Formats: sequence, structure tokens, C-alpha cells
Amino acid sequence: MSEFLLPVFALAALFVFVILVTFFRRYKRCPSDRILVIYGKVGGGSARCIHGGAAFIWPVFQNYEFLDLTPSSIEVMLSNALSRQNIRVDVPSRFTIGISTEPGVMNNAAERLLGLSQQHIHDLAKDIIFGQLRLVVATMDIEEINSNRDKFLANVASNVEAELKKIGLKLINVNVTDIKDESGYIEALGKEAAAKAINDAKKSVAEKDRDGAIGEANAHQDQRVQVADANARAVEGENTAKIKVAQSDAFRNEKEAEALKISTAAEKVQSAKALEEAYAAEQVAENARATRDMAAQTADIVVPAEIDKQRVEIAAEAEAEMIRRKAKGEADAILFKKQAEAQGMLEILTKQAEGLRQIVNAAGNNSKDAVLLLVADKLPELVKLQTEAIKNIKIDKITVWDGGNGEGDKTSTANFISGLYKSVPPLQEMFNMAGMDLPEYLKGKSQEEIKSMAEEVKKKSEPTAKPSPSQKKKPNN
Repeated sequence: MSEFLLPVFALAALFVFVILVTFFRRYKRCPSDRILVIYGKVGGGSARCIHGGAAFIWPVFQNYEFLDLTPSSIEVMLSNALSRQNIRVDVPSRFTIGISTEPGVMNNAAERLLGLSQQHIHDLAKDIIFGQLRLVVATMDIEEINSNRDKFLANVASNVEAELKKIGLKLINVNVTDIKDESGYIEALGKEAAAKAINDAKKSVAEKDRDGAIGEANAHQDQRVQVADANARAVEGENTAKIKVAQSDAFRNEKEAEALKISTAAEKVQSAKALEEAYAAEQVAENARATRDMAAQTADIVVPAEIDKQRVEIAAEAEAEMIRRKAKGEADAILFKKQAEAQGMLEILTKQAEGLRQIVNAAGNNSKDAVLLLVADKLPELVKLQTEAIKNIKIDKITVWDGGNGEGDKTSTANFISGLYKSVPPLQEMFNMAGMDLPEYLKGKSQEEIKSMAEEVKKKSEPTAKPSPSQKKKPNN
């Protein structure tokens, strides 16, 4: 009994060991730099995303993959982007992106980025960033982009991040290195600001120099007054000395006035130079504004006019092509009509020739008998045409006085009617009027004779029917 239970316990232990190994192998832990995506039968949704945790992956029913959260740096060299002022600018920048760990955005990443390579995700994000960066530039002025960088970066981050979230990405950082425009407008703005700062500094220096000179002069004046008062109180009798002092002071005042004059003139010269530089900077700015206005007018007037011109040329070419196709269609229709008429005439002539050949064959290949058959077939129509000759003669009134003196046994009235009918042209004259001649063997023949001759030819051409056995006469007994 123990020998039988030992293998059973061994098999049970092996089964439990296999179950435990499978359980531990299917229990997956998610590291902090990755997202665990469980797909298959997950209870709800297309996938279940876990960041910083662990989950048991059911065999057969579920499977798993990891999404890497390592940030990716994308260099975007946007050039010729059109601003709101229709000025094209270059905005070189660098974006740092990565897969988002927000619950809803992680599911977007699992649905749209699972299984893609890092380069493929990089290219996809770069395309989105290019489009949104152009959109932000188109909604702002050059001055606003250049001076208010915080607002520009905030608009870029807002637009780009909103689009990146749709595919499961997150914008980490935006860095715009430098902004340039092809017309030099931003550079002109910088030169204008620099010139203004320099002029302000020069003006401040001149003002400080002026204040210093005025203070020094005032101090010298106070000194002179105090010294003069002291000298006057101390040496009242020394008039000669006072005169010399006064003369010396006058001379010194003259020199000081000259120095003050030179200083004032130098200050004014510096102020004039500063104003000249300011005017030159303003002229450069005005030239830039004029260039911008000219470009705007060109875009508003010349470009639409060129577009209208091209549209008129295209319409004219389309109309010419339509006329050419219509003419070609009419020519083809006329050609097909003439070909159809020629084909119909060929068919008619072919059938007539076939009919004449059959008539000649029916007449035993005798052309005279064939002519007799044709004339006999047309005799009713010829007679009808002869009677039609006097049918339409309009006679308003006929008055006949018959005295009974007619020839033979006919009255005059009968002779008049008979003569009127004899005025109808005979068959030979009808052929002569039509420009044709009767055959020699028909000339001088009456219509009855021609008809009888045709009947004989027709009888000859018909095959003789052999009597059936039922038509043979039985011998008399």
C-alpha cells in the first residue's frame, strides 16, 4: 500500500510545484520607469495600465507588455512660419516629451503607442509639434513673440500638450533658442531698442555733468562771496588790494564763463548727436515698417490678382478644350453618318445586283429574257403612270354638240374621248423621254405583246413539276 501511495504523493507534489512556479512567473511587477499594459480579457476597456505596482497575468486569457517612460528630446527647426502680420519667421526650439502616467492618458498610450519603436513615437510627436507650433505663431504678432516669451511658451505648451495627450504623451519642457525673420524685422526692433538705451544713457550722463558744473559754480560763488566779505571786514583800508582782488576775480570769472560756455556747447553737441542717432534708428524702423506694409499690400492685391489671372487662363483653356472636343465629336458624327450612308448604299447596290443576278439566272442566263421579265414586272406601274398623265388635267367645262356625224358607228363624243386617251404617250416614247431606249426586239411591240412574251419566258424559267404517284392515271380495265 505504501509503495502505491508514494508515486501519488510525488505526482501531487510535482503538480503543486508546477502551479507555484507558474503563478510566480505570471505575477509581474512594474518598475518605476515603465508602464505595465495588460491586454486581453481585462474586464472592461481595451487594456489595463499599471504604474508602480504589480498584477497577476492569467495564462491564455491575458498577456502583457511594457511602455518605456524614458523622456525623449525632439529638436524642431521650424522655418518660414507665417505670423499674424504675414511675416515669415524661424523658430528653432527643443521639446522634451515622454509617455504620460495619468490614468486616462495611459490608456491612450496603450491603445496608440503599444508596440511602436522609440523612433516611430519620436517622428509622430514631431509631426504634431510642428503643426501646433505653426498654429501658435500664426495667432501672434512678431513683437509679441519676441518680447513676451512667457506668453508664447505658454501658448505653445497648451496647444502641444493638448494634442500629445490624445496619443498618450506628455510635454515635459519647451526651450526656444532664438527667433529670426527673413525680413529682418526682429533685428530692426533690437537695434531700435539698443539705440534708445544708448541715447538715454548719454542723456543721463550729460545731465549729471551739467548738475556737477552748476554745483561747482555755486560753490565757487559762495566761496568768493564769503572770502570777499571776510576780506572786506578784515582789510577795510586796503582798497588797492581790494581793487587787485576785484580785478583778479573779474579775470577769473571771465575764464570761468568761457569754460562754462565750452562745457555747455559740448553738452549741446552731445545732445544733438544723440538726437541724430535716435532719428537714424527711427528711420530704420520706419523703413522696416514700410517694407512690411509693402509685403502686406503685395499679399492682399498682387497675389489675388495673379490668382484671378490664372483662373481666367484655366477657364479659357477649359473652354477651348471643350470647343475642340465638341468639334471633334461633330466631325466624328459626320464621318460615322457618311460611313453609314455609304454602307447602306453599298448594301442596296449589293442586294440589287444579287436580285438582277437571280433574275438573269431565272431567265436561263439570257439577257433579253431577263429584260422582258423586268419590263413585265413594271408594266402595271408604267400603265398607271400613263393614265396619270391625263388624270390631273383640269377642265372647268366641256360643251359637246353632237350631230351624229361620227366616223363609222361612233358618235363625235365617243371619238373625242378616244382621241383624248390616245394622246397618252406609248411605252417607247416614255423611254425616249426618260433618256433610255427599248431593246430592238421590243420596239414596235404593244404592251399586251410584251406581257405575253414575258409570260412565256417566265413559264420556261419555272421548273417542271413531276406528277406525284397519286396523280398518275390508273389503267382502264
